[in-house]
Amino acid sequence: MQFPEAIRLEELAQLLGLSFLGDPDHQVTGLNEIHRVEKGDLVFVDHPKYYDKALECAATTVLINKEVEVPEGKGLLISDDPFRDYNKLARHYRPNNFSTDLRGKQQAIAASAQIHSTAVIGERVVIGERTVIGAGVVISNDVVIGDDCIIHANTVIGGDAFYYKRRPEGYDKMHTCGGVELGDKVEIGALCTIDRGVSAVTRVGSGSKLDNQVHIGHDTLVGQHCLFAAQVGIAGCVQIEDEVTLWGQVGVPSDLTIGKGAVVLGQSGVTKDLEGGVTYFGSPAEEARHKFRELAMIRKIPELVKKLR
Repeated sequence: MQFPEAIRLEELAQLLGLSFLGDPDHQVTGLNEIHRVEKGDLVFVDHPKYYDKALECAATTVLINKEVEVPEGKGLLISDDPFRDYNKLARHYRPNNFSTDLRGKQQAIAASAQIHSTAVIGERVVIGERTVIGAGVVISNDVVIGDDCIIHANTVIGGDAFYYKRRPEGYDKMHTCGGVELGDKVEIGALCTIDRGVSAVTRVGSGSKLDNQVHIGHDTLVGQHCLFAAQVGIAGCVQIEDEVTLWGQVGVPSDLTIGKGAVVLGQSGVTKDLEGGVTYFGSPAEEARHKFRELAMIRKIPELVKKLR
């Protein structure tokens, strides 16, 4: 998420009531989660295991719970609870303004788009030419939908990220301030859910098609011309390259990559990065030919046991 204008490190520290290390005039242009940071962004870190990753990433400002040496060209904000203060900052610049109206006020909707009267459209939403939005669809804040898309009934695009910090009193919710982008000629089936990015965007590339009841988690990037069958579930921060096919009920956990042209057969569970151009099956998903041979051998075990008696 980009700030309306750059803010000085010293001003940001004053806003949050924190101390800082580095040049007071150091410029902060936005905030982002570690997976998607760019130059000018602020990122938070609250565990020693991830200090080095945060301090060495592309972000140029780090909200951290320990005083450490300031990397060249960066600024540090020192907090006893970086998660809390990151949330404060996200809410300050991008509050969730929920409305009982069916239409938000800050929108850019093409005149040729067809939108059912029961659809709900949030703030800062862009809808392209000839796109069709079905009955009961909910499009939350900060969603961009391209040209010639079809969104079927009761789909929700832009739900909050499933991101929590566990505390003694329960789970503390990460404030979602990112968005969703759908390319041109994307079709989303009925009852699908696509979560917004935590602070960047969740993206579905042009020409991709989703069947009914598909879920895509926060900050996942889906390439062009992908095909997902019913009840596919994809966690957050997954990278799915172009022309990937996921058949029914495939599950993909977070932080994995599926290469271009890969095919994952139904009810498979992906547990590691998958190379492109290969067909996979099983849980854990492996190359389908190997998995089928393995299953054939398993079926022969009772017969082999009888022969050994």
